[in-house]
Amino acid sequence: MPDLWATRRAEAVARAAPLAVRMRPRTLDEIAGQAHILGEGRLLRRMIAARTLSSLILFGPPGTGKTTLADCIAAALGWPMERENAAAVGVARIRDITAAARARLESGGQRTLLFLDEIHRFSKAQQDVLLGDVERGIVTLIGATTENPLFAVNAALVSRSTLLRLEPLSEADIIALLRRAIADPDRGLGRLPIRADDDALALWAVACDGDARRALTALEIAVLSSLSPGSAPADVHLTRAVAQDSIQQKAAVYQDDEHYDSASAFIKSVRGSDPDAALYWMARMLEGGEDPRFIARRMAILASEDIGNADPRAIMVAAAAWELVERIGMPEARITLAQCCTYLALAPKSNASYSAIDAALADVREGRTFAVPRHIKDGNVRKAGDTSAESAREGPGYAYTHDAGTPSDTLGVIGTQDYLGVAKRYYLPTDHGTEKILKDRLEEALRARGKQP
Repeated sequence: MPDLWATRRAEAVARAAPLAVRMRPRTLDEIAGQAHILGEGRLLRRMIAARTLSSLILFGPPGTGKTTLADCIAAALGWPMERENAAAVGVARIRDITAAARARLESGGQRTLLFLDEIHRFSKAQQDVLLGDVERGIVTLIGATTENPLFAVNAALVSRSTLLRLEPLSEADIIALLRRAIADPDRGLGRLPIRADDDALALWAVACDGDARRALTALEIAVLSSLSPGSAPADVHLTRAVAQDSIQQKAAVYQDDEHYDSASAFIKSVRGSDPDAALYWMARMLEGGEDPRFIARRMAILASEDIGNADPRAIMVAAAAWELVERIGMPEARITLAQCCTYLALAPKSNASYSAIDAALADVREGRTFAVPRHIKDGNVRKAGDTSAESAREGPGYAYTHDAGTPSDTLGVIGTQDYLGVAKRYYLPTDHGTEKILKDRLEEALRARGKQP
């Protein structure tokens, strides 16, 4: 017997959904941002238009629309989609999904999408059950993660998927979404008399840090908290003060680009070893309403980017400052920030580590990948049940450094084998501060391996 009340119940549930859920895009054209993959002629748009979608891994910060994009892809293609969380789905459920997908394909040629949230949590057992059907096209996988899939997702899944990074939404995208939500009478707040000041929308756009969900939630809180229960809705005026209160974060009151200019001046003053200038620009930011955690975060980045091993204590000072700022808050945190700022400003500077990792990443990204030398491959050729450390560390031809290395006064012992397989130098330490010691050690290690420092 048909359920006569099903529609009414569904409508009641839909009305109770938060604004961020109601405003979720339903088509690809409604998705804000992501033009680098969804713009005209871009990869994902072409795959969908040609109906040749491969398995995908969508990665990016929270609130960038990974789940929404998967829904819109399924709607555009007209394919059924199964939804699971990789941390919770079991092997039996995966077998059920792949069996149903195979039946759809055999009976009507219809393909099935499997959306796996938190795909970086996918276990080896789950992967073993699914990979064969993914490879044969029985099921098309769409994984979502906030982690970098090259490091967090199983290599077998990565090799069978197209990786697509979703970027945080721009401030203009966020403002457009907020205006759409205010105007939409069906899914948004368009039935209410709302006036939103431009600087209120701009505050949300900056404070949400590219997270559309957070911006829409702040808008909803601001509007609903301004209504009087049981009475006809009066004019709701969303000012900067209301916006700031609804997102529970004091936002900078700079004009135009002062937020970015002050942050730039601060970092460049610390990098240039001028503590007085750095303290002034920090004070300017704090008085302007800048989040002290933002300042602490920027100093933590600088400690590695601009100081590095010239003073290895700098990163520890920055990490401690960030933690204390989180714990004690303002106004006392200003003292912690000032201590960290002055220490970093007067620390010796080196960007050698920064340059080294970027050079190595460039080689990997541009396809200059090197095979692991045979003698340092995983030494898992061992007898059944043998879990000893000796068995685990010994690959064919590997010389265990502690047994076969060259004695050293500074390094204790130096491995004398080739650990990269090609003549390549990434880390080029400077003569600044503590890094001079590391430079001397590196040169000693290179000479022990028969290489030129």
